[in-house]
Amino acid sequence: MLKLKQFTILFFLALALNSCKKDEDADKQITDFIAKNNIPATKDASGLYYQIIKPGSGTFNYPANTSITIKYEGRLLDGSVFDNGGGKEQTFVLSQLIQGWRIGIPKIQKGGEIRLIIPPGLGYGSNATGPIPGNSVLDFTIQLSDVK
Repeated sequence: MLKLKQFTILFFLALALNSCKKDEDADKQITDFIAKNNIPATKDASGLYYQIIKPGSGTFNYPANTSITIKYEGRLLDGSVFDNGGGKEQTFVLSQLIQGWRIGIPKIQKGGEIRLIIPPGLGYGSNATGPIPGNSVLDFTIQLSDVK
C-alpha cells in the first residue's frame, strides 16, 4: 500500500514537472518568434502575449454572455493559416471560446484590432484540433466589429 502511494505521488510530481517544461518551451518559442518578427507584444499575467493594433472605441465591460462579431485569421508560428472564418465576419459568445481569446479580446473595444499569441495552455493544450497539432502556439489577428 505504501509503494502505491509513493508511486502515485511520484507520478503526479513527474506530470507537474513535465507540464512546467512544456510551458517553458512554449514561452521560449513565443519570445523567439516575437524577437525574430519585431512584434511589439506585451505579456499578460496569464502567459498570453498580445499586440493592440487598434484599441477601438467605447467602454464595454464584457459580461459573461458577451456576443462578439469579428473577422480573424489564425496561424501557426510557421505562418501557415489554419482558420480565417472563410474571410467573413463571424459571431461568437466569448465565454465559449478558447481561454486566450477570452483574455485577449476584452483588451480592445468595438472597431479595435488585436494580435494574440496564445500558448498551448490557453489554446487547445496537448489536443490536436483539426489542422492544429497538439501543444501548438497560436497566432491570431482579430478585428472586432461589434460587441453586445
